[in-house]
Amino acid sequence: MKKLVAYLGVFVFVLILSGKHADAQIVNGAFKKTDIIQKKPMPLPSVREADVFWSKQLWRVIDLREKMNLPLYYPTVEINGRINLISLLLDGIENGQLTPYDASLDDDFKVPMSYEQVKASFGAEATTEEKIDFDTGERTQVVIQGEIRPNDIKQYLLKEDWYFDKSNSTLNVRIIGICPIREFIRPGDAPDQVQRQKLFWIYYPEARPLLSTNLVLNPYNSAQQMSFDDLFIKRTFNSYVVAQENVYNNRSVSAYLTGKEAMLESKRIEDEIFDYEQDLWEY
Repeated sequence: MKKLVAYLGVFVFVLILSGKHADAQIVNGAFKKTDIIQKKPMPLPSVREADVFWSKQLWRVIDLREKMNLPLYYPTVEINGRINLISLLLDGIENGQLTPYDASLDDDFKVPMSYEQVKASFGAEATTEEKIDFDTGERTQVVIQGEIRPNDIKQYLLKEDWYFDKSNSTLNVRIIGICPIREFIRPGDAPDQVQRQKLFWIYYPEARPLLSTNLVLNPYNSAQQMSFDDLFIKRTFNSYVVAQENVYNNRSVSAYLTGKEAMLESKRIEDEIFDYEQDLWEY
């Protein structure tokens, strides 16, 4: 009986010791960071149509070559599980988490696209080329699979709705959609003949769960990391207005102005919105 009790005691001791070793975790840093996978999108207040007495839709461009927007462009290759925005969107489309919509028709999210169509919009469709065997002189047809080049994405087009909510007397904005813009040079064209192509639209509310579980690299402070969703909701990016809803069928600023005048018009449209809010108050 004593031997049985001794064996049981040793067995319990071994279990406790092994449990301690199992619970031991390696913290790669000074503190344990929260798992980003568990993060949820920042909740947004509900809006009633009766409380909105003024609104305007805008289209703005985020240029990834601007210093403030570099976190959306980098890393160009995966680093410690982190990827850039276009790679994240493409992964979401391939996995069925996101639905791309044809950007060549309109921006109303009407015509869904398949992943193969998205690849074709990148110029990544398979092509057939003739190959010559120099030993035998025979000609054979070889299928070459195209590849997506995420680095071609240099801009993003945002569709957003600005509105004044009289229930809390605030001017708010909601991002409706996001569209990557590809810049490329066609074969045979001169190096300065850059083509720009809108690839597809992503309905932003649908993308928020995916964007909120992936971190944006903060080059200035590793302790203050944010998700892609945080970056857009908190407006931590630089952009300029390219169009507003109007009687001319939502024509862009570049349709009637160029150069410096177009830049001033873009700034005027933004100032007009903020001036509207300020003009509602008396001081």
